[in-house]
Amino acid sequence: MALVAELKRQGVGFTSMKEGIDTSTPGGRLVLHVFAALAEFVRELIVENNREGLDATKAQGRTGGRPTVVDAKLLAAARDLLPNPERSVESIADLLGVSVGTLYNHIPDLKELRAAGRQTLEAAPAEGAV
Repeated sequence: MALVAELKRQGVGFTSMKEGIDTSTPGGRLVLHVFAALAEFVRELIVENNREGLDATKAQGRTGGRPTVVDAKLLAAARDLLPNPERSVESIADLLGVSVGTLYNHIPDLKELRAAGRQTLEAAPAEGAV
């Protein structure tokens, strides 16, 4: 409608051959306004129905989106493996079947766990040392 109003302001009429709408006539403008009002009404109905559907699923205890692959067991396994300096974060993620980003997103202290593992290795006496 904004485009048609701008065209009218510039003295240009709009004619839709398929729908038989000519905005240079009063009847054509009426039909265009009715179509625009119906389109707006349908859009608002769709938004309202979507909102009601989301509220209904939420009331049933369901949520949208992908199911999470991360559970407490997986996080515990990752926390056990992360301090091991012989394993990379990539290899741990592969072993657990998740992405590296998933580990970083779900384990905020991941860098600290890795650093603690390196410090433990550095503090350990070398083999054969007396």
